[in-house]
Amino acid sequence: VQLQASGGGLVQAGGSLRLSCAASGRTFSSYVTAWFRQAPGKEREFVAGIRWSGGRTFYADSVKGRFTISRDNAKNTGYLQMNSLKPDDTAVYYCAADRLIVSSVTMARYYDYWGQGTLVTVSS
Repeated sequence: VQLQASGGGLVQAGGSLRLSCAASGRTFSSYVTAWFRQAPGKEREFVAGIRWSGGRTFYADSVKGRFTISRDNAKNTGYLQMNSLKPDDTAVYYCAADRLIVSSVTMARYYDYWGQGTLVTVSS
């Protein structure tokens, strides 16, 4: 399984970006895909996740109402639409995937498959 994250960049506070996570190697019908982020000097934290089958979504409190996670089954690609960005959202964003139960979705240690990371910088 290979994941390719893209879409990061520099944006002003209040702006938007859409991250993509292209998956190859298998179909993800029974997987959860998620986005984590890691800011300098901080631990990697969960941002959002989606169950590929059924589309159930999960969000960190810090991004609820601003970020939307989605997936395109036909393209085997996941997305993270980020609106109303804040300087605190600045981080390297990673996509991840694995077969997980709901209680494990927010925990990075349970994911075996990771993309390379894409940098999001939000200026004030």
